[in-house]
Amino acid sequence: MALDNETFVLMKDSVTRFVRERLVPAEDLVEETDDVPEEIIQEMRELGLFGLSIPEEYGGLGLSMTQECEIIHEICKAALAFRSVIGTTVGIGSQGLVMTGTEEQKQQYLPRLATGEIISSFCLTEPDAGSDAASLRTVAIKDGDFYVLNGTKRYITNALRAGMLTVMARTDPGKKGASGISAFLVDPSTPGITIAKADEKMGQRGTKTSDVIFEDARIPASALLGGQEGQGFYTAMKVLDRGRLHLSSVSTGISERILEEGLNYAAERKQFGTPIGEFQLVQALLADSQAELYAAKSMTLDAAAKYDREEEIPMLAACCKMFTTEAAGRIADRAVQIHGGAGYMSEYKVERFYRDVRLLRLYEGTTQIQQLVIARNMLKTVAN
Repeated sequence: MALDNETFVLMKDSVTRFVRERLVPAEDLVEETDDVPEEIIQEMRELGLFGLSIPEEYGGLGLSMTQECEIIHEICKAALAFRSVIGTTVGIGSQGLVMTGTEEQKQQYLPRLATGEIISSFCLTEPDAGSDAASLRTVAIKDGDFYVLNGTKRYITNALRAGMLTVMARTDPGKKGASGISAFLVDPSTPGITIAKADEKMGQRGTKTSDVIFEDARIPASALLGGQEGQGFYTAMKVLDRGRLHLSSVSTGISERILEEGLNYAAERKQFGTPIGEFQLVQALLADSQAELYAAKSMTLDAAAKYDREEEIPMLAACCKMFTTEAAGRIADRAVQIHGGAGYMSEYKVERFYRDVRLLRLYEGTTQIQQLVIARNMLKTVAN
């Protein structure tokens, strides 16, 4: 999947203008209201942003992974709440369906996801199952032509906006670990499903996360993703590999914006009659951030290109997610330092971005989980 280069360049230019002219000016409104305006979401639909990763035959743009990374990088030069609106549909919320869904399931959902008519969410994390996804407790018990879902999912992005939930549940409670887990495509309006109120978070205002509670929710057997039980965990892992590259581009995009804020302040703010950017210790902060941003962008695009060539990338995806998100935290911290006391004040956006990027090191696999993935893949190469 990929757009031809000429069409892609035109699209990327349109996204860059959209970010500059519509998203950045709306950042303060999103922060104040804790929501993304509906008119901006509609413009996202019109630009085709919900369909970035959905194949063309189902109405999407069918971008390659490399192209998706470039577009997400551009979008994330604005507040991360904007990307979150499309993020689950472009990434983990839809890709299990794209990768392993039946043709009937694809026809049912993908065209509507591609246009943004409905938004998808990915329901994996639970109150007692996060990094250890194989320990999840939500169950789906077969009952004739239905499954009965019971359990609670936590921190589910876009659940309040969703028209489709990809739900991981244990279809064989007697099997511990990964092999008893299946995936389902669930209509959130199904009786027995409750979407809780939006969580109050440290940052990323406008990004909606909430609990999803299943209480004897009866869903048709046809909702079983791919029509096979026991494949849910393995599908989730495939989706998360791709999602980690997506999040790496989220991290590089917001890092570039944060560095731009720091650079502009260093050029304008004067102390002792001189712009602080002339001071060598401030230059060191800028230089370290630029070097890390360059490394983060380079490794992400390298791994994305390998993904497009269908090479095995679990270790590389983990490397990207670990490095880019940690780098974003360091770049944000330096930007606050460059601003001095002003960096701690809400008048300047760096304090907001500082809070926003902290989440990047936690979701879709914490830094520590990425370290385990990397090391275990390394050890496989020398195992007897």
